[in-house]
Amino acid sequence: MSETETQTPGTQIRHLMRSLDRATLATGMADGGWPYGSLVMVAVDQDGSPLLLLSDLAEHTKNLKADPRVSLLFDGTGGYDEPLTGPRATVLGRVARIEDERLAERYLRRHPSARMFATFRDFNFYRVEVERAHIVAGFGRIHWVEAKDILAARSEALEAAEAGIVEHMNADHADANQLYASVLLGLSGEGWEMTGCDTEGCDLRLGGAVARLDYDAPVEDAEETRKALVSLVRRARQSAAE
Repeated sequence: MSETETQTPGTQIRHLMRSLDRATLATGMADGGWPYGSLVMVAVDQDGSPLLLLSDLAEHTKNLKADPRVSLLFDGTGGYDEPLTGPRATVLGRVARIEDERLAERYLRRHPSARMFATFRDFNFYRVEVERAHIVAGFGRIHWVEAKDILAARSEALEAAEAGIVEHMNADHADANQLYASVLLGLSGEGWEMTGCDTEGCDLRLGGAVARLDYDAPVEDAEETRKALVSLVRRARQSAAE
């Protein structure tokens, strides 16, 4: 049985949200109420709450200003021979505009090409307050899950330290980031960078590709994060030497 199959449905949903950088946003049309689906680039806060950067000119933004209820489909079926056997989760919540530098930077590290758009007056950041989600993780593995079982516990200490950790890893330990991607995750390409870290793992990016690496155990602060990252790089170097 794989690690994913032993996770709780809530953990599966959170992992799926953290692993993907895009989703299908569903809103209700302000004129007539028709369902409206659109592709959005997404990041998540440290607890797993989705973050969006949206233009006021977009149809979905007009819709959510009239009705803040949204759903986000996170599709993890890429690469499956039979897509319907792969995991996907529809996350329901209410969206609210935010002005939070930490959250903005977390989003922009995940999507560096969006920095230009973030300077435009008609673009704003939004956070989805998750209420519940529906996951289909394979045959017979279908669940409704409440927010309390989806979102991770917050760590203010780690939220404050995250930007410094990421900057340090990219500036001084680029070799470790590469080992995480190439050895531990089996990914190709050179130049993987870290874009974020939270209590359960870290996020990597190379060009248009993103990846998620989980720690062996949850962490609470910068020092515990350092120990977790050191443990992972030691494992990667040992595996590479075998």
